[in-house]
Amino acid sequence: MSIASRSGVGVKLATVARAAVVAFAIALLPQGVWSALMRVNLRLNPRIPWAVAAMGLLLWLMWRYLGGAFPPRRTAASRRRYLRATRVSPNVLTWSLLAGGFSLVALSGFWIVFASLIRLPGSVLPSMTGVPEFVVVAAVVAGAAVSPLCEQAGIFGYGQVMLRREFSRRGAIVLSALIFAIGPHPPFGVALVPKIIFFFLVGLTFSIAADLTGSILPGLVVHAVGLLMFFLVIWPRDPSRTLVATAGVDAWFMLHAAQAAVFTFLAVMTFRHLERMPEGSRQLAVEYPTPVGA
Repeated sequence: MSIASRSGVGVKLATVARAAVVAFAIALLPQGVWSALMRVNLRLNPRIPWAVAAMGLLLWLMWRYLGGAFPPRRTAASRRRYLRATRVSPNVLTWSLLAGGFSLVALSGFWIVFASLIRLPGSVLPSMTGVPEFVVVAAVVAGAAVSPLCEQAGIFGYGQVMLRREFSRRGAIVLSALIFAIGPHPPFGVALVPKIIFFFLVGLTFSIAADLTGSILPGLVVHAVGLLMFFLVIWPRDPSRTLVATAGVDAWFMLHAAQAAVFTFLAVMTFRHLERMPEGSRQLAVEYPTPVGA
């Protein structure tokens, strides 16, 4: 390998490392703050969800800063470009949400199939015994907003844009999905391979949507809806799922496998339609960036 080739590889690796660090910082640090605030809230005064209001303010300030608000002004334009929280046309939004919806149905099928083959440790809500119902609802809704906001901004906004400077569109899409799979959702133990595959597929959904629309906003909506769906419907049932190794392949397993296949096909076709839309319409948000809340 020539010196020039080694230098090129080094630049690309350094870009991946920087993108991952920035993505993880934006995606994970605020979530750690949210967890700490909620623990203190439930310990000190579980009847008043003040942590939700406090985290809402912190997220608003973070979102505004990442989107170009506040000093230093010399970095405002680049921050807005890296976040790419830009509005898209109603037509682009409709097709991207449709693709995201098909993807969610497919992904739920994939998860159930994987969880029927091997016991997967899905995420579960913390115990809130004795906590008023409205506080539980507020905490769940806030939690469904914190993760999508931070992960979309960090990984599919800043991280993916940084990667796109050194890699092709497809390269940036795949690397962003991989960062998503191993960063916010670190796999361990026997579930390592299926969890990496699953969250890589989730990451592909978001990175493709961000690339085709030039905005993280459609993916943000899909992300929040999907997180609520998995927390409330899919993951709570995992401990009671019958494994194929115990009961064999039944009709429900085949149904969910078919669900994953059919809706993956529909999602791919919808994303392909989005890609075939006129470039000017599809990339309007990239050419004319408008910060959210401006």
